[in-house]
Amino acid sequence: MKTLKELYAYREMIISLVRKDLRGRYKGSFLGFLWTFINPLLQLAVYTMVFSIILRAGIEKFYLFLFVALIPWIFFSASITGGATSILNQQDMVKKIYFPRLVLPIAYVTSCFVNMLLCFCVVFPVLVLSGLKINIIAILYLPIVMIVEYILALGIGMLSAALTVYFRDLEYILGIVTMAWMYLTPIMYDIEIVPERFQKIFNLNPMTPIVLIYRDILYYGKIPQMFNLLYATLIGIFILIVGCITFSKLQRSFVEEL
Repeated sequence: MKTLKELYAYREMIISLVRKDLRGRYKGSFLGFLWTFINPLLQLAVYTMVFSIILRAGIEKFYLFLFVALIPWIFFSASITGGATSILNQQDMVKKIYFPRLVLPIAYVTSCFVNMLLCFCVVFPVLVLSGLKINIIAILYLPIVMIVEYILALGIGMLSAALTVYFRDLEYILGIVTMAWMYLTPIMYDIEIVPERFQKIFNLNPMTPIVLIYRDILYYGKIPQMFNLLYATLIGIFILIVGCITFSKLQRSFVEEL
């Protein structure tokens, strides 16, 4: 409770850092913030060409099947890899002034989350134009899974931020880990093609139920399975607690390590 009260007291700092990160993403570029919308549109164009013309996966509108899962994955991956350096990138601030160090990973992950929400401004029009059925009741579950994914990403972001201060190579290792993690998550393929003997292993992946929920809501237009939603929620909360406890213990020596 003390930590929560302290974070609430520094909420303006978190908001300020989120704004700064969002503005700085495309600073100096001609189109600026418009790249937030152009990037997913260009990705969609590439997927459409590759998976509709060159590679045929045998799944109807496979580019959308992939796209609705890839946008959440990009947020999750960025939260881990970018969150890992959130303390290192602000080390001058950490050394000079006091503030809850948790502010930094929270601000970075929140910035990535806002960027994902903006990307969904592209996803919805594309779904409508593609002719996929949109289930309004299923859409009501979308904010829930977004919050669950945010909790999961924040927990892992806290872990990676704290550990990278002590083990700098982790920044580069995480790039490889997230790439392998993506292929172990049913983003580019249907979970049904995974051999049954490996299904339980795949389901241990906390991103598997989250991706399946996004796909149920947006691609299949149906209410997600409650088991997937409950499992993802419990895993997310557990990892957030572990991340918060680990960060709180390791932050005591941040200044010395930096």
